[in-house]
Amino acid sequence: MPTDTVESLISEFRARLTTAGIVSAALDARVLVLDALGLDRVAAIAEPRRMAEAGAVGRARDHLVRRLGGEPVSRILGRREFYGREFIVTPATLDPRPDTETVVETVLPLLSGMSRPRILDLGTGSGALLVTILCEIGKATGIGTDSSAAALEVACDNARLLGVDARATFIVADWLAGIDGRFDLIVSNPPYIRRGAIATLEIEVRDHDPLVALDGGLDGLDAYRQIAAGSARVLAPGGAVVLEIGSEQASAVTSMFEEHGYSCERLARDLAGRDRVVVLKRHGA
Repeated sequence: MPTDTVESLISEFRARLTTAGIVSAALDARVLVLDALGLDRVAAIAEPRRMAEAGAVGRARDHLVRRLGGEPVSRILGRREFYGREFIVTPATLDPRPDTETVVETVLPLLSGMSRPRILDLGTGSGALLVTILCEIGKATGIGTDSSAAALEVACDNARLLGVDARATFIVADWLAGIDGRFDLIVSNPPYIRRGAIATLEIEVRDHDPLVALDGGLDGLDAYRQIAAGSARVLAPGGAVVLEIGSEQASAVTSMFEEHGYSCERLARDLAGRDRVVVLKRHGA
């Protein structure tokens, strides 16, 4: 006969996660238990002493083991909230994090006066950036590229689930290779971690995000070099390149683009006050 209740499971999980040093223990415990039991927060509050079925308890304990092993909650659930919408994430995709929402916040004002902006999202992964922008700008269309076909399958699913698949195209490509046409916005959250620093990352990132989405080469700037060298060919007059960057990379990325006729129009910071997004435009464009 089952003896575990919603309340007791959440309490137990919170204690074990706290002991393991997980800062978000209380939130993680509730999310993992409710997911395994198929309940929402309202139901949990209304019926805290509701008995959990044995199968659901087993799923919950599997979730707990994975979280104690360092797996992020989003990976366990297979979904992540980004800019107020839920996105599928898989081992093939980077887990989109709140810092990257700064890219969206920076992009939207740039597109607000355009009637039908065209967007190119390089290294789209889960499609979080492109799909979010298309959701926010109703007449926008876009192309997302990625070297991973498995990641693009996830991006396609996210576009379909969020109702923008008719305006989004996804192409297997190495950055700008094979891309034609002109775009009003080129956006990207490329890999920017120095190869030698990857081993020092938190376990949630190091062991669960795809290496290809983290490894920016010896100095972390390999992808920016490719984008800087090739973007002018497909950027429409007056268009902008908007890139997420590491917190200490603004000067290096700006200098790189200046060599190709760009100037930095804006440097945006994330909620922690760190440099996070650079907006670049071509001279005279």
